[in-house]
Amino acid sequence: MKSPLTRWMAYRYKLMPEYDEDDFLLLSGIQHFHFCRRQWALIHIEQQWQENVLTLEGAYVHEVVDNPFVREKRKDKLIVRAMPVQSHELGVTGICDVVEFVRDPSGIELPGQEGRFLPVPVEYKRGKPKRDDSDRSQLVAQLMCLEEMLACELDLGYLFYDEIKHRVAVPVTRDDKEKVRKSLLEMHQYFQRRHTPKARVSPKCKNCSLHSICLPELMDRRSVASYMESRLTE
Repeated sequence: MKSPLTRWMAYRYKLMPEYDEDDFLLLSGIQHFHFCRRQWALIHIEQQWQENVLTLEGAYVHEVVDNPFVREKRKDKLIVRAMPVQSHELGVTGICDVVEFVRDPSGIELPGQEGRFLPVPVEYKRGKPKRDDSDRSQLVAQLMCLEEMLACELDLGYLFYDEIKHRVAVPVTRDDKEKVRKSLLEMHQYFQRRHTPKARVSPKCKNCSLHSICLPELMDRRSVASYMESRLTE
């Protein structure tokens, strides 16, 4: 597997294919995708959305932390909030809630700063750690964007959960990155085809903000559009 620096050099000299910015997906969508492929398609392909108490709580958590004008310096750490990131390899763009640049001799140089630093993404989430890897996948995608943008190798990020008021360390392996790479490739394929997967009913459907839009009990329906069309012709 090519290192981030090697990939960056390849992009610079056009030796590897990459996505155009017009084809970029929202990085945050990978969390929806890992939670439920249909939920992701309804939001990002069919432009369906509906608030519930969980989405409002999540919005509040991010409103508190996402201030792009706030930067802090704490001893050997520079903290940047609401940092824009993107990846031409993955075809995504988004915002990191917090990136902590930690002084490290193996890190990168930063303009106006002495020494070297390694970027560590910190993603803020409502609730508590989840059983699935939806939160983890978003963090790994952020880390991969930072690797490409800054030409460095990273293997650690953090998830901060509002309910427990505690950050959880997330070691990131090459397998984790490959899983995210495959997920994003699948997302691009769905998006290009404008394909909405069928519903798969599970207990998590009860807490989904799109339950009344998704109609997961109608297992033979592929999209909201097809359902509405069939109802109108009845």
